[in-house]
Amino acid sequence: MRLAVIPARGGSKRIPGKNIKPFAGKPMIAWSIEAARESGLFERILVSTDDERIAALARTLGAEVPFMRPAVLSDDHTPTVPVVAHAIEWALANELRPSSACCLYATAPFIRVADLRAGALQLERSRADYAFPVTSFAFPIQRAVHLNEAGRLAMFAPEHALTRSQDLVEAYHDAGQFYWGRTEAWLQGIPVMGPATAPIIIPRHRVQDIDTPEDWARAQTLFEVLRTHGDG
Repeated sequence: MRLAVIPARGGSKRIPGKNIKPFAGKPMIAWSIEAARESGLFERILVSTDDERIAALARTLGAEVPFMRPAVLSDDHTPTVPVVAHAIEWALANELRPSSACCLYATAPFIRVADLRAGALQLERSRADYAFPVTSFAFPIQRAVHLNEAGRLAMFAPEHALTRSQDLVEAYHDAGQFYWGRTEAWLQGIPVMGPATAPIIIPRHRVQDIDTPEDWARAQTLFEVLRTHGDG
């Protein structure tokens, strides 16, 4: 069986109530729950939260909240892997035997059912520990600059100052939407970013982190454009 785990902590500081705040006409978490349900991939869809308001809303949206996440896994510094492992451990203790679990972020309205299905297939066919969506950087990272101690610009990789763009290796970053993983990988605490991870490449216009009010506003604008004109 496949398990969906949606982490939804209640203590967002930069965007209070982020996981349940209305986004494009629905509570933010609804987009992830609905995508999980529509995909038909999961026997169980669990929301892992420490917040009773989130738990109550998640249940009305068709997800399960069979446990409340302990405080030790609910602070600002808790990584994703132990949260998913905790949910899997609950499943095993309740006689469920998931072969894989997919962590869907609660603030990922650009999740597509087709991408979830592609991730499940990639995990199965590649025999990787994990599979998740990535997208390419819009600008060559080898030409990135930073401010030095004198407040002047300096290149991270000055050896590529004159390298043609087409000769530079294309770089990708995590789309921040979902992570498929084998049960054993989650339980063993294997890092999601590693040599046994397979990518699902998606276009840049369907990727937006939502960590600040500015991110939120940009995501809403982008979402409405895609909803009106299609996502390409």
